[in-house]
Amino acid sequence: MAPPQGSRAPLEFGGPLGAAALLLLLPATMFHLLLVARSGPARLLGPPPYLPGPEALWSPRALLLWLAWLGLQAALYLLPARKVAEGQELKDKSRLRYPINGFQALMLTALLVGLGVSAGLPLGALPEMLLPLAFAATLTAFIFSLFLYVKALLAPASALAPGGNSGNPIYDFFLGRELNPRICFFDFKYFCELRPGLIGWVLINLALLVQEAELRGSPSLAMWLVNGFQLLYVGDALWHEEAVLTTMDIIHDGFGFMLAFGDLAWVPFTYSLQAQFLLYHPQALGLPMASVICLINATGYYIFRGANSQKNTFRKNPSDPRVADLETIATATGRQLLVSGWWGMVRHPNYLGDLIMALAWSLPCGVSHLLPYFYLLYFTALLVHREARDERQCQQKYGLAWHEYCRRVPYRIVPYIY
Repeated sequence: MAPPQGSRAPLEFGGPLGAAALLLLLPATMFHLLLVARSGPARLLGPPPYLPGPEALWSPRALLLWLAWLGLQAALYLLPARKVAEGQELKDKSRLRYPINGFQALMLTALLVGLGVSAGLPLGALPEMLLPLAFAATLTAFIFSLFLYVKALLAPASALAPGGNSGNPIYDFFLGRELNPRICFFDFKYFCELRPGLIGWVLINLALLVQEAELRGSPSLAMWLVNGFQLLYVGDALWHEEAVLTTMDIIHDGFGFMLAFGDLAWVPFTYSLQAQFLLYHPQALGLPMASVICLINATGYYIFRGANSQKNTFRKNPSDPRVADLETIATATGRQLLVSGWWGMVRHPNYLGDLIMALAWSLPCGVSHLLPYFYLLYFTALLVHREARDERQCQQKYGLAWHEYCRRVPYRIVPYIY
């Protein structure tokens, strides 16, 4: 049952035509990056070296491996959690419960992979399967999104997301109709958000490092840096897993193709682009430059973690001594807006830290190719778009208080620039 017309959110991403284009453009971009990363010229804006045929994309072995990976992560999700957290209040005044065991899943996965490698598992062969694995992940995302769309047709109006119930099937399929699709207590969106894709990303990175060691005798310093930086990022996300319950993905966006494909395919196979590039295009990196890059990543991480921790601490307990002295603006909703500390510097300091880290992940790849900087370019566009969406929602939610906040904190992401 569709909600009343007045409850529907404005169409985003160019409406149905934009959604239809993204259904094709996102997978095409992912496969383009996979193909050019291993090519000699490695041109981001040039054509791929070849167009793979069905035999290069379809592999029953890769599909079974991918389904086994999803099954393993689902099994780890179902293990007893160190904590069960409540989400935000829903339209029907209820709160869903979520297991906080993502970091435990990462550690158990590392243990299982370590045991597998010691028993002869050829981890270094994984990079040769990236194309069929990406195809299996894309196929899974399409089928899963269709299941989610059909399931949402039976969901009550109170369970639908604000934006994914326009009545246009293509747009709703892309954006997602249901806010928190579940079977019993297994939450599909929450599971996909941080588990298979993020942990898969660092596993692919590790496999690329192992293959480089097999090809060249030892991993390069550049490959070590990329692996270390991105493992820190993933480990941080899973250690602070509870914080995802207050993000736009969880509390606002429906679960459709946009998030399903992004979580299951885009993240592991495009976020590992720097490591893919380094395997096929090794870069010499001296200790002085490596030290500078480490300092850049540490600066980004300090801003990112500091801003997120300050926000999460304030949300949990505004009287906490760590945030009690921060200046705030009262809103009509009863909530307070921070206008000092990290959140008095720019409106989204966590995004600033994210972008600085993205730069540090690309620098070990040198400056002779644009391709390794795709993540930085894409992530900049993503965060600017997300910031604009967040601005609209906050303006609707907080009204005059938000206008005052914007007056007090005029810069959005980068101080004195944007």
